[in-house]
Amino acid sequence: MQEWLDRKEYPFASKYFILPVGRLHYIDEGDADHCVVMVHGNPAWSFTYRRLIKCLSKRYRCIAPDHIGFGLSDKPETWDYLPESHAENFEKLLNHLKVKSMTFIVGDWGGPIGLSYAVKHPELVKSIVITNTWLWPVKGVLHYELFSRFMGGLIGRTLIKRYNFFAKVLMKKMFRAEISPHIHRHYLEPLRQPQDRKGCWVFPKQIIGSSDWLSSLWENRVIIEHKPAMIVWGKRDIAFREIELNQWKTVFHQVEVHEYNDVGHFVQEELGDGLCPLVEKHLEKIKV
Repeated sequence: MQEWLDRKEYPFASKYFILPVGRLHYIDEGDADHCVVMVHGNPAWSFTYRRLIKCLSKRYRCIAPDHIGFGLSDKPETWDYLPESHAENFEKLLNHLKVKSMTFIVGDWGGPIGLSYAVKHPELVKSIVITNTWLWPVKGVLHYELFSRFMGGLIGRTLIKRYNFFAKVLMKKMFRAEISPHIHRHYLEPLRQPQDRKGCWVFPKQIIGSSDWLSSLWENRVIIEHKPAMIVWGKRDIAFREIELNQWKTVFHQVEVHEYNDVGHFVQEELGDGLCPLVEKHLEKIKV
C-alpha cells in the first residue's frame, strides 16, 4: 500500500499485467463495449487521467496503464526503456484485455506509444483525442535537439537520477498554473529512489534517438487520417508549440480543435474537470 496515495483523488482498483520485464500496473474501470484508453508520458502515470476516469467510467470502460518505470508499475534497472519497447508492452496489454472498440486519449510520449497501436490495429480504433504531443521525427529541429542533448546527456541524466530533476523542476515549469504540493507529490513519490528513475531519463534522449521509429509512425499516419479526432491543446507549453499544433491539424480529415491560451503541457491536470465534457461530446458525436 502506498501511504502517499490519496485514495479520494485516485479511488481505483489496481490491476497488474505480468510482462517478462515485470508487472505493468493499469486501471480498468467501467463496464461498456466502447473503451477509452488513456496513455501518459514523462514523468506522468495513470494518476494524470484520474478526473477523466471518474467522469467517463459511468458510461464507458476506461483503461489507463502505467508504463514500466512509471507510476505503480515495476521499475527494472536493466530494461532498455526505449519508446518502441513501451509500445510493445502497450500492445500486449490491449491484446490481453481484448478491447474491440476504443477511443485513444494521448499526451506527451503517450502520443507515439499509443498511436503506434492505432496504426497497427486501425479497425479497433474509433477515434483519437490529442493533447500536447507529437508523432514525427524532430531530428535537426534546434528546439528539440538542444533539450534532448542536454537532458538526455550526462548532465541531464545525473540531474534526473540523483535529484529527480524532471519531476521536481521541469514538470513544474511545464505548468501554466502552479501545481499544488499535494498533487505534485503524486508525481514525485513513484520516482522517489534514484534506481527508479531510468525510464524518466531515457525518454529525453530518445526524442532524437528514436527518430527512425518516429519516422515510421509518421509515414503510416495515413492509416488513421480518416479517424474522427479532437485536439485539446495547451498553448503555454514550453515543449510543444503552435508549430506542432498546426502540424496535427494537417493529419486528420475530421478534426475538432480546442486551444487554451492559459494552459500548459499537462492539459489533463490544468483543465481538470473541464476536459471531461469535451471528451463526452466527442464520444457522443462518433455514436459509440
